[in-house]
Amino acid sequence: MTGNLSHQIEHHLFPDLPSNRYAEIAPKVRELCERFGLPYTTGPLLRQTASVWKRVLRLAFPGGTG
Repeated sequence: MTGNLSHQIEHHLFPDLPSNRYAEIAPKVRELCERFGLPYTTGPLLRQTASVWKRVLRLAFPGGTG
């Protein structure tokens, strides 16, 4: 029902890959992110959505930082 929103990193790295394969490559992508010190954010849909809206609201007002 979420359209594989929990695999956005994989989708943007491999846009032509069928979405049912994202979970298969996710551990490898996560490992690469850890190796190079890049964030790999994961979690329940509600927590992820709340995190995005918090950032959007923070950046929408003067003084917000990126």
